[in-house]
Amino acid sequence: MATNEPAARGSEQPEHGAKATGASSYKWLVLGVVGLGTFMSALDGSIVNTIVPLIREQYQATMGDISWVSAAYLLVISSLLLSIGRLGDIWGFKCAFSARFAIFGAGSLLCGLAPTLPALIGARVVQGTGAAVLMAIGPALITSSFPGTERGRALGLQATLTYTGLTLGPSLGGWIAGQFSWHWAFLINVPVAAIGVALAISHLRATERRGRQRFDLIGALTFAAGLTGLLVAMSQAESWGWGSGKTLLFVFGGLLLLLLFVRQERRTEQPMLPLWLFRNRVFSGGVVAAYLQYAATFMLTFLLPFYLQQFRGLSPAGAGAVMTAQPAVMVAVAGLAGWLSDKVGTRGPATLGMAVTAAGLWLLSRSGAATPYGLIMLFLGLVGLGSGLFTPPNNSSILGAAPRERQGIASALLAAARNVGMVSGIAFSSTLFTLLQRESDFLAAFRDTLAGAVGLAALSAVLSLLRPTLPRGKQE
Repeated sequence: MATNEPAARGSEQPEHGAKATGASSYKWLVLGVVGLGTFMSALDGSIVNTIVPLIREQYQATMGDISWVSAAYLLVISSLLLSIGRLGDIWGFKCAFSARFAIFGAGSLLCGLAPTLPALIGARVVQGTGAAVLMAIGPALITSSFPGTERGRALGLQATLTYTGLTLGPSLGGWIAGQFSWHWAFLINVPVAAIGVALAISHLRATERRGRQRFDLIGALTFAAGLTGLLVAMSQAESWGWGSGKTLLFVFGGLLLLLLFVRQERRTEQPMLPLWLFRNRVFSGGVVAAYLQYAATFMLTFLLPFYLQQFRGLSPAGAGAVMTAQPAVMVAVAGLAGWLSDKVGTRGPATLGMAVTAAGLWLLSRSGAATPYGLIMLFLGLVGLGSGLFTPPNNSSILGAAPRERQGIASALLAAARNVGMVSGIAFSSTLFTLLQRESDFLAAFRDTLAGAVGLAALSAVLSLLRPTLPRGKQE
């Protein structure tokens, strides 16, 4: 609908941006504040994965019940992303990002003090709300502060902090839980969050408020409910059964609500998600490629611990050490990939990254009963290399293709693609592996399931290659 499309790209005057003010130090301050939140969220997420067995033991919980410690967090993030991104576009990014630290810190405090499992799950909902603000607003805040010629490098450095948190989390979480208790794995976030609030309030500059724009409440509610229904169905289908009435109810209910969301966005004068954005092949191709990348890599993330521990007999600590190879390489290359995309464009590094990811997944799918662990780490390093090469350039192309007045919603949609890709990858691998193992042994099912991940990664590479190239420096 032409009435919804902005008249000109870059109509907003980014008075807080580096080019508008000439204060080159401000953009790095923004990156530092956003990076602090990024690192804290990634660290917390990887720590929680390490301490879940201890939480289950204390509360004497079932596997189904304890899974909600992670599932509730993910569902809240996914359902709120577009709403928060849109509110950031309307109200400005500073207020939302300052609230992010406060909400995440409050949720962390409640997690650390939780006396029961339901209380912990409720506190994780609060934490997830704060994390959703970071995922929806963080990349947009960086993009609006850096010129287009430096956008890839800035997003690459943010990705480096994310991967650093993911790499350090398991060992740090294990040490904290061993020295103190699992409660302190949450409580350490509180002082860091307080520092983040102080920095955001005192140093971030206010972005433009668009008070004349309205928030699409009906669109927000239908999107949140529809996506939550689909994610619950995918995450619980293995337990409920894909053909069970409960699964089908959530699937078809979620799809119906999302169709109502699309109808609402086509009819309303000021939609939460302007559908005309998807006519831009750079934008839509980047979002789909990101979804495929996360689905493929999380198929590996789900399956590999079973291969290393149940099939090969490694301890959890030993398996964790082997799996660290992937995020460690991502830390090393993400910043370089962002810088490279600023110099040569986004399509080449993104395509190469997904091709390398597909190659690493294929080599891992050939692993057997006696494959040396050093070789497995090498193959995991290839997957990490590919993911590190792909993510910053792809993120840069998505955000560069969106108008400045829609940076919040573009950033939120990218985060939604990532989260849905993660859940999809776990659901795909769990279902496919279970079906294949009924007809064959563990190793054959493992290999064939990972072959599906190779196909998704290869499709992402093809999509990255065929989509148009965003001109370097676009969206300055």
